[in-house]
Amino acid sequence: MTDKKQKALTLLVDNLFWLVGCISYAAGVTIFAVPNNIAQSGMTGVAIIINYLINTPIGITNFALNIPLFILAWIFIGKKFTVKTLWVTTILSFIMDAMTTLINKGIIPTYEGDTLLACIFCGALCGFGLSMAFLRDSTTGGTDIIMRLFKLILPHYSMGKLIMIFDAMVVIAAAIVFKSAESALYAAILIFVSSKVVDYVTYGAGNGKMLLVFTDNAHKITSAITSQMTRGVSIVPVEGGYTGDKKNMLIIVLRSHEVSKVREIIKKADPHTFTVITEAREIFGEGFKAPPASDS
Repeated sequence: MTDKKQKALTLLVDNLFWLVGCISYAAGVTIFAVPNNIAQSGMTGVAIIINYLINTPIGITNFALNIPLFILAWIFIGKKFTVKTLWVTTILSFIMDAMTTLINKGIIPTYEGDTLLACIFCGALCGFGLSMAFLRDSTTGGTDIIMRLFKLILPHYSMGKLIMIFDAMVVIAAAIVFKSAESALYAAILIFVSSKVVDYVTYGAGNGKMLLVFTDNAHKITSAITSQMTRGVSIVPVEGGYTGDKKNMLIIVLRSHEVSKVREIIKKADPHTFTVITEAREIFGEGFKAPPASDS
């Protein structure tokens, strides 16, 4: 297969994943979250709040809220990431408004029964949708762009905590607007379910992953990972037991959602690597958990 055909096939597969993911995410929001006034995190949550207050279309509002982030991402993160994210956010915004129109016409039913069930199904659909975007090296904008921008400014801070604070502010604001403390509590369940579905669909169970990469281009891969992911890499000289060939083994510890991006970086730097991915049940150190306190 020629490079041109390979690129066309990759683009087709990317768009199929993104389309399925956006449909799933939009269904979770419009069929389950909005009818039951369930708060959401991120820019979608802000769009739902604005929709509740002044009845603006959720999709268009979500897209408009992301425009300043797209501009910053284009300047500071990179054109390729920004173009992909812009395209996926456009698809998602269009589908959310299209589904809302079909719901208003009675073509698509909404669920307004048990709020807990609505919350669980919304989380599952949104998590599956996000995982489809992550698997093809893209995002739905919003929180992920904010996280990457903060990472450039504050590389040694816990981005997870900063994003958690942002999401908590959105959820609390939604609870105030909806005049329901239960909305925030249900949102916590939704976010938990969504994050678990992303982990299971995309990477399987586990708190983190450890990659063992055997390669002849250790420094090329290391340079690419450290510059694009700000993750550390350890290089260990190894020798094949049967062939006696001398290579290097890279040891890389990551959060689960970073695996697909690192695999893509490795593939581009050296397509002939031998890679082993294992579970890392607990990871202590900079960028992960703080070391456990001493008993003494």
